[in-house]
Amino acid sequence: MAEPQVLETRRALERAIHVERLALAHDLAELSEAQWAKASLCGRWTVEEVVAHLTAGAGTGLWRWLLSMLAARFDPDLHNDRRLAEHRGATPEETLRRFRAVVSGPAGPTGHTAAWLGEIVVHGEDIRRPSGLVRTPPVATTTAVARFFAGRDFTVASKTAIAGLRVEATDGPFATGSGELLRGPTLSLVMGMAGRAAACGDLEGDGAEVLRARLRSG
Repeated sequence: MAEPQVLETRRALERAIHVERLALAHDLAELSEAQWAKASLCGRWTVEEVVAHLTAGAGTGLWRWLLSMLAARFDPDLHNDRRLAEHRGATPEETLRRFRAVVSGPAGPTGHTAAWLGEIVVHGEDIRRPSGLVRTPPVATTTAVARFFAGRDFTVASKTAIAGLRVEATDGPFATGSGELLRGPTLSLVMGMAGRAAACGDLEGDGAEVLRARLRSG
């Protein structure tokens, strides 16, 4: 399959982040109050809480992020809960305004730009799937995230999730590993590596059941 435009430079990754944030802001404008309160795919967070979390990621500098992690005794859940509470508005409309204000802002608090691209891609799906919204980011975008996720455990245990599997995208060039086959759209592979069991229904091969079992036990 022909290689899409490769997102290798930090600038290209940052542009992709801004594109995905803008697309999400556009979709969020269509949500009802009930949809804002709906459970997302991201654990215990609602749609509105995920949006506030994304705003916090874009609006928190490195030193503020480090201090917050230190204050939370390096408990990422406590850190994230505190930061999203800080950036959540009194109403969904205000939460959206705050998110729109950071659409063109920094990629994230650290220099791991591909990870922060993964943040907006994954959380965008966390919001859209329960809300009945559909968006497939460019294959170059999801491929960049898939490659990063396959290479290391960072904010999610993505490399561990696919250990011992042969992973192949059906819509792009991403392929890695050896073992039982796990195939599917790049976006769904990314979501599976990010721990979202809902994506397993889009995947095929003996590796799909392996991944599903790992996510259930995790």
